[in-house]
Amino acid sequence: MARAAEPPGIAAGIHQIEGYLLLQTERDAARERARRLTGRLDWLTSAQRAEVERLYLQDQLAVTERTLRTVVRRCEELRAEYQQVYRTLRRRLLLICLLGTAGLVGGFAAALTVR
Repeated sequence: MARAAEPPGIAAGIHQIEGYLLLQTERDAARERARRLTGRLDWLTSAQRAEVERLYLQDQLAVTERTLRTVVRRCEELRAEYQQVYRTLRRRLLLICLLGTAGLVGGFAAALTVR
């Protein structure tokens, strides 16, 4: 469903909030994965457990950031490709309309001169 046109500042703010919430959700999920991992390593001391969790979380967030940057870059590439295709189709449609109009006008002009 398309949103009504919003001022650019509001749209940017909404995108920032969405990004923040996405990051917080991923951070919570990574933290839970780290706890599950260290929970299976019962031989770790508390300090080691905390360090492993910290490093795991740091690594997972780096992976998430790289993945999101890749997705954003691909979205921008696709947007550029689709915009180019849309412009080409729009030009073709305009040309077809102009040629059709010219054909109709020419046909009417020929019909009027025959009488």
